[in-house]
Amino acid sequence: MTTVEPTTERQQQSAAAPSPFPPIAEYAFLSNCHTGALVAPDGAIDWLCVPRFDSPSVFGSLLDREAGFFRLAPFGINHPTAVVYQPGTNVLETTWKTPNGWIVVRDALTMSPREHEDTITPHTRPPADDDADHILIRTVECLEGEVEVELVCEPAFDYGREPAEWALIGDDRHAADATGAGMTIRLQTNLGLGIEENRIRARHVLKAGDRAYCSLSWDDGLVSPQNVEEADSRIDATTRFWRAWLGRARIPDHRFRDPVQRSALTIKGLTYMPTGATVAALTTSLPETPGGERNWDYRYTWIRDT
Repeated sequence: MTTVEPTTERQQQSAAAPSPFPPIAEYAFLSNCHTGALVAPDGAIDWLCVPRFDSPSVFGSLLDREAGFFRLAPFGINHPTAVVYQPGTNVLETTWKTPNGWIVVRDALTMSPREHEDTITPHTRPPADDDADHILIRTVECLEGEVEVELVCEPAFDYGREPAEWALIGDDRHAADATGAGMTIRLQTNLGLGIEENRIRARHVLKAGDRAYCSLSWDDGLVSPQNVEEADSRIDATTRFWRAWLGRARIPDHRFRDPVQRSALTIKGLTYMPTGATVAALTTSLPETPGGERNWDYRYTWIRDT
């Protein structure tokens, strides 16, 4: 099982000066082969561009702490007990211990059997049997005791230049649309939502056996799971996709088998399914060396890398 080591301090020392940003190596990677997300050690999604790898960011706190984030974690707790990928997948599991209980959060950019033509990111080559849902799903389950869970979603469109305008959908406070820079995304959850200017928040105490979910959709029609069972089903379908793909890989029985599998999953996750092109990196503007000058946008397919 591949482990993403949790950070020990949110404030880390860079080469130049103390930095408010976690080391890039401590981020976890999600992908639906159309775009990708980076999950910080404290449970915040700090990087997500939709609908494509090279689209402007919706969450950009990786580069600018005012450029948007999406956190689902215990209230007041910033350091998880364990962060791992589900074996053979790009699905993330984060386990949290609080003074009163334990929870586990699952994160995925979901994929499922293809049922209709993709109008969000059209294919230029024959589509595969499975394709992106264009939905980010996060679920949380209380394993023991009771835990106060907090959801905070603060998109900032166009690389943080345009704050979100939120509007609740319906009367039950379980769905809301965020609009900015000519696009709309929908947050759906079974938690009660409240709008606070440019962010939306929910807080709820989960007891042993309780489960909750939230999803962020940019799909055509803003299709979203309507309950935690549907959210689980979409994550399970995503798990099957990654394991089926990895099962076709010819990876030898070797002591480095696990890191080779993780590398293969990462490269596949950086491959844009509609064309088959592979981006050199998920992000833009990160220097090759902290304090250095080489900070180009690497969301390109470089001929030299093919």
